[in-house]
Amino acid sequence: MDLKGKVSLITGGAGGIGGATAVELARRGSDIMVNGRRIDARASAVQAAVEELGRRCGLCEADLRRPEEATSLVQQTVDRMGGVDVVVHAAGGAVPGSLLQLSPAAWYEAFDVHVHAVFHLCRAAVPHMQKHHEGAIVLISSAAGSRGCLGALAYGVVKGALPQFARALARELADDNIRVNAVSPGIIRTAFQSYLPPEQVKNNIDNRIPLHREGKPEDVAAVVGMLVANDFITGETIAIDGGMTMRVV
Repeated sequence: MDLKGKVSLITGGAGGIGGATAVELARRGSDIMVNGRRIDARASAVQAAVEELGRRCGLCEADLRRPEEATSLVQQTVDRMGGVDVVVHAAGGAVPGSLLQLSPAAWYEAFDVHVHAVFHLCRAAVPHMQKHHEGAIVLISSAAGSRGCLGALAYGVVKGALPQFARALARELADDNIRVNAVSPGIIRTAFQSYLPPEQVKNNIDNRIPLHREGKPEDVAAVVGMLVANDFITGETIAIDGGMTMRVV
């Protein structure tokens, strides 16, 4: 897909992987709509970075736990930016807790943000993509979704659902030339990882990540950009984790 003149909607685009993805797609020629639950200084910084590249950038506050706000976000993107050609769902957050620690409310909310939001976003966005017989959707999964992860049951389950969502939807939308893929980041240095104590960071680098370094948001954004641009990849999930999930020991 040639992104020049296209419009990309990035949920969770105010920072971290979403923010880096907004800049990467703008660099490739796309105009950007950045969504966040709150529009704050981080979102404004992403907007400034996109506009420095000569692309338009809108900011739109929406709580994707609410179906009506997910649907409205797509319509606002179309109304303000002129269309929607790409959707990247990067919104989400940590959901700590084992089976007996996790509250039912936290369990359901994890699905609302990470999984159900994709359903509502795609139902709203796909008809606009079908008009042009072209589109790209990228879901942000996680290494936690492909392996058992202690103390994060809900997070692992919802992130594990996204690759299957991508496969099933890719098959469904292939005749419309709408491609759906996912990426599976490992330990990426963002605010999401800021809770880790220094000894855990050291253990990750020394013992868990074969490349012996944490990833950067830009590492993930580069792969998202490739998946959006490459017209012959659909239904795939690409790990970006320094080899963490491929190792045996």
